[in-house]
Amino acid sequence: MFLLELTYTAPLEAVDAALEAHVGWLDEHFAAGVFLTAGRKNPRDGGVILAVAESRARIEEISAGDPFVTAGVCEYRITEFVAVKTAPALEAYRETLA
Repeated sequence: MFLLELTYTAPLEAVDAALEAHVGWLDEHFAAGVFLTAGRKNPRDGGVILAVAESRARIEEISAGDPFVTAGVCEYRITEFVAVKTAPALEAYRETLA
């Protein structure tokens, strides 16, 4: 499982100009089952995405295609973690330590 933290690197006007494309990109990855939840940080200086994928390389590839990245308005910090405890609704994503 991966925690993707977006930090805006441009004024909100530039972020908003890429927002529609970013939401379409989010929708694509929700439909593919990669993204579990996403939203803005408060204060609005970036966002957070919780994702699942077969590898960190795949998550890096996906995040590189974010219209916010291609527009140069955000940077990503990707944290991989083992989800050993989950809410019942996320039980399918629960992992065990090796």
